[in-house]
Amino acid sequence: MKPDCTVYLNELVRSLMHDVAPALPSTWAQADVMRHGLLLQVVQQEFDRAAAWRVDDNAALRVLFAEARAVIIDSAMKQRLNQACASTDASLRVSDLDAANQGLRGVLTELHAHVEALDGPQARALEVRIWRELAASTVRRQCALDRF
Repeated sequence: MKPDCTVYLNELVRSLMHDVAPALPSTWAQADVMRHGLLLQVVQQEFDRAAAWRVDDNAALRVLFAEARAVIIDSAMKQRLNQACASTDASLRVSDLDAANQGLRGVLTELHAHVEALDGPQARALEVRIWRELAASTVRRQCALDRF
């Protein structure tokens, strides 16, 4: 038998929110159990998608850096972009993906500051592209609390 954490967490959330909470005598206890149920719902969603959004995030940053190389003239910044583009995720372990993401986001911060100091339409277009990626990365991380 393979343990399925998603199924277990879904059942635990359902039980807490539909069976346990309503049976408690005080509204404070009911609200506390409901809060724990909502937190477990977030944990379940994150468990299910943890690697996926991190892989997508890292890949999107590498694509952005590849596009940015056409705009960047500074050799040191271009070298940082080349290194970031050539980097890979060490594994699908969340800790490895997070470490890669932290490094890539450091390069993104440097790139963003660098681009803001540049003049011209290509720089402004790249700045817009950076902001769009930041918004997209926020969407990748969102949790939906309306499933239960």
